[in-house]
Amino acid sequence: MSGQQAAPRPRPPGTVKVGTIAGSDVLVTSSWFVVAVLIAVVIAPRAEAVHPGLGPWKYVAGLAFAILLYLSVLLHEASHALMARHFGFPVSHITLHFLGGLTSIEAEVKKPRQEFWIAVVGPLTSVAVGLVSLGLCFVVPDGLLLMAAQGLAVTNLLVGAINLFPGLPLDGGLVLKSAIWKLTGNQYRGTLVAAWGGRFCAFLVLFWPFLQQALFGVQPDVFDFLFAFVVGFFLWNGATAGLQAARIRSRLPSLVARDLARRTLAVPEDLPLAEAVRRAREAQAGAIVTVTGSGRPVGVVNEAALMATPEERRPWLATSTVARGVDSGLSLPVGIAGEDLVRAITRAPATEYLLVEDDGTVYGVLTTADVDRAFRSVPQ
Repeated sequence: MSGQQAAPRPRPPGTVKVGTIAGSDVLVTSSWFVVAVLIAVVIAPRAEAVHPGLGPWKYVAGLAFAILLYLSVLLHEASHALMARHFGFPVSHITLHFLGGLTSIEAEVKKPRQEFWIAVVGPLTSVAVGLVSLGLCFVVPDGLLLMAAQGLAVTNLLVGAINLFPGLPLDGGLVLKSAIWKLTGNQYRGTLVAAWGGRFCAFLVLFWPFLQQALFGVQPDVFDFLFAFVVGFFLWNGATAGLQAARIRSRLPSLVARDLARRTLAVPEDLPLAEAVRRAREAQAGAIVTVTGSGRPVGVVNEAALMATPEERRPWLATSTVARGVDSGLSLPVGIAGEDLVRAITRAPATEYLLVEDDGTVYGVLTTADVDRAFRSVPQ
């Protein structure tokens, strides 16, 4: 008897799955193929110089180097994924794109120590690959192998060093965030500092072509300015996203389900809807829950469905006809708050949720409209 196959994981648009590492899908974006070809074209003349007579094969050598380069990027990202799994966090996929890679960790870290090690292991891996490649430069023969070893040494040492810059979205930004979090006990303050550090790094990158001319006497060309703009734009956007996320999360602790609960009236499932509404108004209840004869809650009246039901029909309809069944995702503990609350309503989208005490008794009903209103009312 064959078991059911697990449903394939949804992939971000514009990506291709090329394998798995430690249970995480490895995805490649379409932009990667463009950059790989560009790297092959740029490297081809160098390959021809170190190994004359290659002819068209010089582009194959350039493409092979591009693949080796991104394999080292994959090692960088895989180290993030393995460290995250070490701490018990699920990792959905690793994505290789034109500027490097991204490891998608599907959980928020709870301790600065976890943030530090998940972040720092990536640059350390790149530095280690760079040092190994540097060592190979002394043992491999001249030619394409030496060119590849030298290229991997330079790029990985550079990637490791740049990623330790103290600004989001770089790994060094997460290291800085973890340090501020540890010192102050405030995760969001750490994010703010690291995000502003990322904006400062973006500013430096944008002005790097001018700095290299002033410091090293190297005349920048169009490629230098274009590359600085692309990287600076990437860093600025990543830092800005970090700032926005920090501001949002700083407001989440004010969202407490118990404080937002509506007074609730419990009625039998088969009670006429008009009578349920009359009782709710009389009791000044903001929500209606349907219960069985034994008092077990089975549904929450949907406010939109209720308002869409004409008043002349309500005496002839059972209240259960406009109630949404209460399953595990729509029944929440009354003490839930902050990020846990947001994650819970994101996992099971609905307009109303039943709030229950630890002993299973109904406390009230929470609506997403009330959550949204409370979130917007918190000062930034």
